[in-house]
Amino acid sequence: MKEALPTLGLYIHIPFCAHKCDYCDFYSLAGQSGRMDDYVEALCAHLTETAPFAAGHRVDSVYFGGGTPSLLGEKRLIRILKTILKRYKVAKDAEITLEANPDSAGDWKALRALRRAGFNRLSLGMQSASDEELAAIGRIHTARQTEEAVEAARKAKFENLSLDLIYGLPGQTPEQWRENLSAAVSLHPEHLSCYGLKVEEGTPLFARRDTARLPGDELQADMYLYTVEFLSEMGYAQYEISNFAKPGRESRHNLKYWTLEEYAGFGPGAHSDFGGVRYAYARDLEGYIQGVRSHAPMLSESERIPPLERDTEWIMLGLRTVRGLDPKVFERRFRRRFSCFLPFLEQCREAGYAVCEEDRWHLTPRGFLVSNQIISGMLDALAEEKRRRAEAAARGDFRVQLD
Repeated sequence: MKEALPTLGLYIHIPFCAHKCDYCDFYSLAGQSGRMDDYVEALCAHLTETAPFAAGHRVDSVYFGGGTPSLLGEKRLIRILKTILKRYKVAKDAEITLEANPDSAGDWKALRALRRAGFNRLSLGMQSASDEELAAIGRIHTARQTEEAVEAARKAKFENLSLDLIYGLPGQTPEQWRENLSAAVSLHPEHLSCYGLKVEEGTPLFARRDTARLPGDELQADMYLYTVEFLSEMGYAQYEISNFAKPGRESRHNLKYWTLEEYAGFGPGAHSDFGGVRYAYARDLEGYIQGVRSHAPMLSESERIPPLERDTEWIMLGLRTVRGLDPKVFERRFRRRFSCFLPFLEQCREAGYAVCEEDRWHLTPRGFLVSNQIISGMLDALAEEKRRRAEAAARGDFRVQLD
């Protein structure tokens, strides 16, 4: 019996957008449609060039993110996907996702062409059901266009639809957020991503943060806790801090990020974790195009991380998920005792921030609200354990390795 190939996710970054939103910190460019053809040419060449390095892997997820991938048009998107399907070992049941903005996803015939080419999951940037709120953050679509895009997707026979929403928008009240959630659920998506607004330095929203009437932390926390409760009642199970899905509709690609599985990114600003190396391409469209053409360096960062030193990542990412941390997996994978975390985790349990179910530790919804502090406490416990072992080894006392 043949041994199954390890799996790999592919992330394809499409850096074009019609308009840069006021809160957006992703690498994306407005007004650069004239560079689309050259970019697709470079992207396909890069995918082809990299394919031999992935020959020992089975691609089970492909994610087109941005920017606004749908702005590229179905012909260019299909060309990129055909290159992937030809050059890589793509699983028959692979999840192939396309991000889209509602204003560029209303043509059902174009969506049908994409589905027939192999795209089987659509992620729409709804963000809000209020035109006033959308305008306040620089979105150029309307609530009606979201409805039309969903109608077009269903007519094109997309059976796996995700909607993105943002809470904590300028001037937003809990009542308005509840209305947005209800409006999203009424569209019957299979998946929902609900993110708290983050005001990133360097964005237009950051420049006017003092006058933007942003909801405070407590109000955002209330919105979050309501989201978890309401979506659970509506049949959407939470599986990560910000993500909720109908049974079996969790984002397989995004789960790779949270479970330390391998993925390879393509395009300016794209990140990868492949072959034991974490690396990223520079956020430079022209540099990427020219780099592919001339085989010039394109990386902005690269770091090889030994498997046994990925314990901090495993903890940080695992605590983002509802499945949480399995002590047996930790001990087997990193050859360390999980017991060093137990005193701190017991404190979290007493505070209502964590629970242990079926021998796994995971955070509660209230724990997710303070996840950064909890992760910090876990990493402190791990650092103390490593220090203790290092001191014992320096003394020649190896009994500590066995406790």
